[in-house]
Amino acid sequence: MPSELHESRHEIKISAPAETVYRMLAHAEDWPRLFPPNIYVDHVERGESEERIRIWATAGDTVKNWTSRRTLDPENLRIRFRQEVSAPPVAAMGGTWHIEALPSGDALVRLDHDYRAVDTESLAWLDEVVDGNSRSELENLRAVAESESATDERTCSFEDTIAINGSAEDVYEFIDRADLWTERLPHVLAVRLEEPAPGLQTLEMDTLSKDGSSHTTKSYRVCLPHHRIAYKQVTLPALITLHTGRWTVTPTEDGVTASSQHTFTVATENIARILGADATLQDAIGYVRTALSTNSMATLGLAKAFAEGRAGGDRP
Repeated sequence: MPSELHESRHEIKISAPAETVYRMLAHAEDWPRLFPPNIYVDHVERGESEERIRIWATAGDTVKNWTSRRTLDPENLRIRFRQEVSAPPVAAMGGTWHIEALPSGDALVRLDHDYRAVDTESLAWLDEVVDGNSRSELENLRAVAESESATDERTCSFEDTIAINGSAEDVYEFIDRADLWTERLPHVLAVRLEEPAPGLQTLEMDTLSKDGSSHTTKSYRVCLPHHRIAYKQVTLPALITLHTGRWTVTPTEDGVTASSQHTFTVATENIARILGADATLQDAIGYVRTALSTNSMATLGLAKAFAEGRAGGDRP
């Protein structure tokens, strides 16, 4: 039997214009950059003021996904949300973002929740998750909003694309089966892959860099057959504070195009230690972009050989 309804309110003052804060919250596709628990957000439907979004996010030590309907009210700087399909132990969840413009030019942000757990035994866990995630979301929203220009300078997004004369299923399989990457990708030294639920992966791997060094990363991956795999790294190399990305497979008349998109933010405090005292922010961005692009293009090239080999009858 579902628990009784609980309500909570969290708030924070942000030294940024209220309209800027509202815009950041309205663009749900950017949430993996804003909020550490968020892994991926996909629009299911989008209208002028109503939208449905599907969200994958960590909740404690697990990953949950749910579909929410949102009502956007830019005139009153308010966003209402309600989960349509909740993931146990959540029975129901909804709430409102309120952004208030203060006379000082700052913004006061209030995040309200109302929720039920599937049973009374799960309520304490849910209370803790709502409180922890709300505090984390507001703190990160404040940090990004107050340093938006500096964050933008440190952030880079790019995409590599390759044409493949093969099927989307074969290209997708190559990228999805990360457990085989030590056999298939020379730059991958070790892989630890878990799939606690269909379409959701936890991928930890040791990767070889172009300069011969190696590093360990951990990512959550959302797999949407046979066209997209989105991910967010939660264990990062020392030179970056954020790395999200997606693999996209798009059918064409001659086969498919496969793309690897990356967004990363440089950890400026570590540039000198890793790249030398004279290294600049642009040097660091170039270094990270080259490293990521080199590995992505290597993976795409091998996915191309794999898919085209299968298309030519060279199936294992």
